[in-house]
Amino acid sequence: MKTYAVRLTRGMDLLKSIKEYCIEHHLRAGIVLSGVGCVLKARVRDASGVSIVEIDEHMEIVSLTGTISEKRCHLHISFAKEDLSVIGGHLVEGCVINTICELVIGEMENYSYDVEFDDETGYEELVIKLLG
Repeated sequence: MKTYAVRLTRGMDLLKSIKEYCIEHHLRAGIVLSGVGCVLKARVRDASGVSIVEIDEHMEIVSLTGTISEKRCHLHISFAKEDLSVIGGHLVEGCVINTICELVIGEMENYSYDVEFDDETGYEELVIKLLG
């Protein structure tokens, strides 16, 4: 497995930046091994798969995990508020970095991710391919 260390800075959109990194580096099958930092505001989708919640406050990123590639990013995130309560959900565009976000990404060189619409879920879903 190849690993990459990425530092995002103030004002960057977390999800957009990860997508851009994957495209720029032609990541075929990756995972977020670690993601910490803080945001000015956040946007997450709840477990219904429909509702998007905006949280307009400074929060710490305490967990970021998921599968990433140049074709698709599926990430879940948890934030700690100032009162130390924790919230989270499916990461969507609109999470804006406050000071920094430190990412460690792993690339599985013997796999490739693709996407395929799944009639059962109603979403573009991950297809995992073993190479060679």
